[in-house]
Amino acid sequence: MRRATRASWTACVVCAALAATGCGSDSGDGGGSSGNGGDDIVTAQWGDPQNPLEPANVNEVQGGKVLKLITRGLVVYDPETAEPKNMLAESIESDDQQNWTVKVKKGHRFSNGEPVTAKSFVDAWNYAANIKNQQVNSSFFRYIDGYDEVHPTDAGTQPSAQKLSGLKVVDDRTFTVKLSQKLSIWPDTLGYPAFAPLPQAFFDNHDAYLDKPIGNGPYKIDSYSKGSSMKLVRNEKYKGDDKPQNDGIELKVYTDQNTAYTDLQAGNLDVSDELPAGQLANAESDLGDRFINQEAGIIQTLAFPLYDKGWGGDDKADLRRGVSMAIDREAITEQIYNDTRIPAKDWTSPVIGEKGGFDDTICGDLCEYDPKQARKLIEDAGGFPGGRLTISSNVDTGSHKEWMDAVCNSINKTLDKENACVVNPVGTFADFRSQVVDREFTGPFRSGWQMDYPLIENFLAPTYYTDASSNDGEYSNKKFDDLVDQANAAEDTAAAVEKYKDAERLLAEDVPAIPLWYQNGIAGHSDRVSDVMLDPFSVPNYPAIRVD
Repeated sequence: MRRATRASWTACVVCAALAATGCGSDSGDGGGSSGNGGDDIVTAQWGDPQNPLEPANVNEVQGGKVLKLITRGLVVYDPETAEPKNMLAESIESDDQQNWTVKVKKGHRFSNGEPVTAKSFVDAWNYAANIKNQQVNSSFFRYIDGYDEVHPTDAGTQPSAQKLSGLKVVDDRTFTVKLSQKLSIWPDTLGYPAFAPLPQAFFDNHDAYLDKPIGNGPYKIDSYSKGSSMKLVRNEKYKGDDKPQNDGIELKVYTDQNTAYTDLQAGNLDVSDELPAGQLANAESDLGDRFINQEAGIIQTLAFPLYDKGWGGDDKADLRRGVSMAIDREAITEQIYNDTRIPAKDWTSPVIGEKGGFDDTICGDLCEYDPKQARKLIEDAGGFPGGRLTISSNVDTGSHKEWMDAVCNSINKTLDKENACVVNPVGTFADFRSQVVDREFTGPFRSGWQMDYPLIENFLAPTYYTDASSNDGEYSNKKFDDLVDQANAAEDTAAAVEKYKDAERLLAEDVPAIPLWYQNGIAGHSDRVSDVMLDPFSVPNYPAIRVD
């Protein structure tokens, strides 16, 4: 699904607090204010989000970090185990796994003082699903009755309804949801920020909300200067159990990870979860017990632009397979990432476990380095479209330039050609995502996935189901879609997982994207802060951080 982007936020949010905090300096790669920004303010590395922070219009990591700080939904995922637990939901109940009754806890409020009610969820979900609002995560609501009416799939067709027929407000604290099919895992998905509630202020003055989003989470936005920093302060109206142990978070934009690492070592940055690959071999000795390396629900993949005639179609599957088999994952993860990455064996993550659907047999030979077979497949397919393979990624976060170079070196070595594969470094994450959305790439591009909830469905449906929100390569296979639908209708999670795995096996045949490696959560922190941990999604648990 093609996704339109809204205009960028104003360069600096206009609010009364700015008289005290300022807009932030434009100098330096780190941006923001100098030093640590306040006695109990935690500074953390960040990158500008792609879209304004409407909950259903963010499907990337940087914007997701902010939403996890300023919003809370019906469900929250345990920061240690990722287990889904009720948050704003007092109960989510169903007798048939298709008709659900949701009871909202009383006493919760948005940062502007509005109460969080059943209507706050119903209005937000109706807005998210309606095609007129161009929300990138609209497909997360596709299982609710009436989605086809508010979000028709035929291009140019206007919606025949403005609201989802499956949503009904019963009273201030109760609403019902009718799904189009049985979906046993539905409550477990509701911790994803796309399902967050919205205040009435969002609908009364949308532009004002975009300038300064209003949430119901442990923090609220104080100011934002694009390319520099976002400052968040404690939301005193927040009633959740995970109240902040600090006064706020300053998210500082870095365009150079080495600069961020230097700032971290010097004590000018408190938390970095984007350590440069070139420093990983030294990070433990540099930081000691302030270095964090743990498994996380992240997989790095290369997606093919199947919308491009050079790569799309069943007749190109062997070419795509050849590219995969030309990549020496073992050498790259060992030499570049110092064993903080694990060569991938499927399209999910070991973090979800066998119960969640992880199966290290699914990728098979596709994920094995076999230069002889790779060369044969590529040559038999007539070589790369245009005579050259170009790999694209942003390079402002994640040390992506290093692995792209290594992947191309592996492919060039396989083909015994110096420039058969070249890299296309895109300066910023926001620019890269815009090019992905606008379908500008004519070669494979980075398409890593950070789980939203710990189930195989989350790794497959949003990224490979036809017209799904993050199906950036435009893969479409009716059999795959049917298997996902059957899994969704299964009587319990165990039966659903087996069907999802059947769908995943089709990815090994069609090769719409190449699994590269599972990414550990890597972070470091200054000696100024304590209680720093990463959740299973590889995001720092910011509210728990204490300033010493």
